[in-house]
Amino acid sequence: MLKPLLITAGIAGVALFALGGGAAQAERAVPIPAAKVDVTAKGSQVAVFAGGCFWGMEAVFEHVKGVTGVTAGYAGGTKATASYDAVSSETTQHAEAIRVIYDPAKVSYATLLRVYFSVAHNPTELNRQGPDSGYSYRSAIFPQSAAQRGVAAAYIAQLQQAHVFAKPIVTKIETGAFFPAEDYHQNFFDRNPNHPYIVTFDKPKVAAFKVGFPQLATAAS
Repeated sequence: MLKPLLITAGIAGVALFALGGGAAQAERAVPIPAAKVDVTAKGSQVAVFAGGCFWGMEAVFEHVKGVTGVTAGYAGGTKATASYDAVSSETTQHAEAIRVIYDPAKVSYATLLRVYFSVAHNPTELNRQGPDSGYSYRSAIFPQSAAQRGVAAAYIAQLQQAHVFAKPIVTKIETGAFFPAEDYHQNFFDRNPNHPYIVTFDKPKVAAFKVGFPQLATAAS
């Protein structure tokens, strides 16, 4: 699959989205303010996000301090199970997604949302990310509690009101079970560092995270 180069660089609280596919293309900075509200929680927590190809999403969140595990998978569909072939057929209503396990004592849900909106994907693209089109590539948040739902809704409204992006945010808040993807999709970034797609599209995304959020990047990053 051909995936887009969405983000080529970032600075603290800022995402730099490429206006085109080439390295020489102009860029624009999009300030990403911190959320005004957050979830209060104790013990291991779960967050589920969708935003294009799960390889890049997984790679970014694996580098966040306080995240203890990330699983690539599928969420939001109408079927009782999911597989890559079925989801790619665009007949199941699932989205490629990631499940993030995190320690709220080290990183908050609102902070994860900030990473999600600023460097993990482009929240203004409807049912696509770059050249990858289809409902399975949509931008969606799957809250795991009423508190998460409230924070997600408030943050989207905050970003919209502040006109953070030149275009409207199309991210939806949805419900639906999460299904882990096939083994070969897990930790794809780390296991396939020289894969053409990883080199071209996901390594720049991870680099953007490290520059934009140095205080959140793990030592191993």
